[in-house]
Amino acid sequence: MKILALIPARMGSSRFPGKPMAPLLGKPMIGHVYDRVARNPLLTVTAVATCDREIADYIESIGGRAVMTGGHHERASDRCAEALAILEQEDGVTYDIVVMVQGDEPMTHPDMISEAVNPMLADPSLQIVNLLGKIESTAEFEDRNCIKVVCDLQSNALYFSREPIPTRAKEPVVPMGKQVCIIPFRRNFLLEYTRMAPTPLEIAESVDMMRVLEHGLKVRMVPTRHSSNAVDTPADLAKVEQLMAGAA
Repeated sequence: MKILALIPARMGSSRFPGKPMAPLLGKPMIGHVYDRVARNPLLTVTAVATCDREIADYIESIGGRAVMTGGHHERASDRCAEALAILEQEDGVTYDIVVMVQGDEPMTHPDMISEAVNPMLADPSLQIVNLLGKIESTAEFEDRNCIKVVCDLQSNALYFSREPIPTRAKEPVVPMGKQVCIIPFRRNFLLEYTRMAPTPLEIAESVDMMRVLEHGLKVRMVPTRHSSNAVDTPADLAKVEQLMAGAA
C-alpha cells in the first residue's frame, strides 16, 4: 500500500497573506506541518504542493520535497490532484491513498494521519475520510474560520458550514464538531473529485468537501483524540504559538 501525503500551501491567503512562511517558534509554520506529517510511519512519501517558489525553496532547503503546481486552483483538493499527477509521473509510481493535510495545521500530531487512514485500510469501500475535532468554546463555535460539521447516524457528513451548526437552543445538547483538515482520498476518488464541477454550496461556504456532498457522495467523519487549532489569522498564530510552547 503506497500512501502519499500532500500539504497544499500558498502565499496568497486572503485572510493572512504569506501565512505558510510566518515564523512560529523559530521556523516557518509550513516547516512544522511538514516535519510532523513526515514522521508518520504509514507514509511512503510526504511532499508540499505549492504555486510559490519561496515555499518550495524552503521545503527543499530542509531536505523535504516540494511540487510546483499552477496558481489557478481555488480548492486545495484540486491542487493536490495536480501534484499527484506530477509525482506519479516523476516517480513512476501509482499511489493508493493520498492524504491531504492543510498547510495551516501546525499542531498536527503524526498519529492523526493514522487515525484518518486506518478506517480506509480496514474498509475498502471508504473513498474519503475527514478527521473530526471537538469544538470546546462558544468563541470557536461562532468563528467563521472554524468549519463546523454535522453528521448522520453512520458518521457521514451531512453539511459543512462556517455558520454555527447545529443549533444550541434545543435539548438534548448535540456535540459540536469541527473539520480538521486531514483528509485521505483513495487515489482514483481524488482524480474523480477534480473532474467534478464546482458546486454552489462549495463556493458559498468555501469548503472543498461540499463538492463531494453536493454530487451525492459520502464523506466519512472520524473523531481524533488530538487537539488541533488551524491558523487562519495572525491572532490564531499567536494562540497556536502559546499552545505549542506550553506543550514543548
